[in-house]
Amino acid sequence: MKRSLRWFAAALLAASAAAAQAQDKVNLSIATGPTGGVYYPLGGGIAAILSKYVPGYAANAEATAGSVANLQLMMQKKSDLAFTMADAAWDGFKGQGKFAGSAVPLRTLMVAYPNRMHIVTVEGRGIATLADLKGKRVSTGAPNSATELMAARVCEAVGIDPEKDFRRERLTPEKSADAIKDNKLDAFFWVGGLPTAAVTDLAATPGVKIRLIDHAEVVERMNQKYGQLYVRDTIPAKTYPGQETPSQIATVWNLIVARADMPDQIAYNVVKTIFERREELIKVHGEARNFDLKYQSNAATPVPYHPGAVKYFAEKGVKLN
Repeated sequence: MKRSLRWFAAALLAASAAAAQAQDKVNLSIATGPTGGVYYPLGGGIAAILSKYVPGYAANAEATAGSVANLQLMMQKKSDLAFTMADAAWDGFKGQGKFAGSAVPLRTLMVAYPNRMHIVTVEGRGIATLADLKGKRVSTGAPNSATELMAARVCEAVGIDPEKDFRRERLTPEKSADAIKDNKLDAFFWVGGLPTAAVTDLAATPGVKIRLIDHAEVVERMNQKYGQLYVRDTIPAKTYPGQETPSQIATVWNLIVARADMPDQIAYNVVKTIFERREELIKVHGEARNFDLKYQSNAATPVPYHPGAVKYFAEKGVKLN
């Protein structure tokens, strides 16, 4: 009888432990971007370190069209974390632009890395300036991407109407690169980290010489209308094969955001793990070198920080909110 009681007690203890473990299980979906961009590999890297180093966590990265789609997924409670450009995040947070009437309940976890606007073409297509895009075949980015949002603002700043002034396509960077190779496209907009795989692939194609179109002059006009979201920047020479000169461009910061209702401890664990395992993420993509405490500030993101992130950064001497 005593033996049966001992067995029953041991089984009850084991069942309780299993129930507690199941209760502690945290599944996280990370919305990223197109497979040919930078969000996707970095999101995969973050999913891997969270699953590996945080007990009970299982994270997965989802390929998406980009920032706007990511914020829509968060609004629908289909994603827990997301990469987004700061301008798209601000529109979502305020419920304006593509989010008119439906504000997204989001908070910043961290400022990630600068996102550089590429306007990509190749020699022989007769495009040297923004004005030369008129009458050409141009992709402004995938539907519901932040590339599409920022491309519209760049065009607006120089008086170009994408609906009327060129033959518009709405393609991912990898599909844009393929279309240029097949002579079905003349140029494309893309906002991403350095280097972006799809642009590298195009530049490395035999018989192709890429050209990046300067457009830094639009920054002031964009900021006058949309707020201080953009900065003048440079894509250095040799970033891509055959790119012999630097390109003067517009840049916006990337953020990693979470839903506002994410528990503080989960947000804290996510941010802590990303910073503690940064070296592993650098091996996934070099832009992770910009995951730096010095970039964490209220000035760098228009969206308030999550309390869990605030707690981590306070421990590191960074005061926010």
